[in-house]
Amino acid sequence: MPSRKPVTATDLRTAVAKVLPWLYDGAPQPPRPTLAAAVRLSLRTLEQDAPGHTVEVRVPPFAAVQCIEGPRHTRGNPPNTIETDPKTWLELATGTLDWHTAVAESRVSASGSRADLSEHLPLLRF
Repeated sequence: MPSRKPVTATDLRTAVAKVLPWLYDGAPQPPRPTLAAAVRLSLRTLEQDAPGHTVEVRVPPFAAVQCIEGPRHTRGNPPNTIETDPKTWLELATGTLDWHTAVAESRVSASGSRADLSEHLPLLRF
């Protein structure tokens, strides 16, 4: 399987900038392809910044990645999983929302002893 091209800071910033009015100004949700690109590139950035296979981060319906060093998971549901919606994920990725607040408000489901992204977020700031 060929490896994917690394996500550059410019790629990520460009994709996320297109959804900022929705995140910050209450604009309507962007078109699905625009939202998908922002979510996928930000998740791939996390995967690059925190390589590993210990934690699976899911943002349905767009993508899931494995990240953070530690024991590799190979079968069934991973013991360390994080799941959230696209808007919450992008708020976390841009630093608009703090990790611990998102978990406390149940905007993020995090299970497992390593399911904590606080030291890896935000991925970028505007």
